[in-house]
Amino acid sequence: MPRRCSVCDHPERGAIDAALVEGASYRTIAHQFSLSRYAVGRHAREHLPVHLAAAQEAATAASADDLLAQVETLRQKATRIGDKAEKAGDLRTALQGVRELVRIVELLARLQGELQEAPIVNILLLPEWVQVQTVLLAALAPFPDARAAAAAALVELDGQEAHRG
Repeated sequence: MPRRCSVCDHPERGAIDAALVEGASYRTIAHQFSLSRYAVGRHAREHLPVHLAAAQEAATAASADDLLAQVETLRQKATRIGDKAEKAGDLRTALQGVRELVRIVELLARLQGELQEAPIVNILLLPEWVQVQTVLLAALAPFPDARAAAAAALVELDGQEAHRG
């Protein structure tokens, strides 16, 4: 059974990790926390990157949560302002508020990964595809059965795309 890391088990592991990140020498850290410098070095190589990655992940998640909270606050504020403007009969400002809400909702959807932004390309409509079909059918001209089968398959492919679109 592998030995447990004495640094990971140390009650002051957070301070040890901080010292490692700050660049303190293994010898200094080992002396300060009553550890062997080999244990400190092993911990720095094998465990610290994992802890740092987890900390970075947590920080990123917290940052994303904070960003979402800020966008939600903006949404609430825009809603309040729009409602106020509408009640005051200022329809121009109310419409601007609605436009801002649309932008905020789009931003929120983008941040949450709910908005598909990738373009959809239908290759069957591209001139290059038409050219490929033409060249293929021309190449198959000496083989009427193969040409007919290829033409039927291409028509079927176009038909399937028409049903999807």
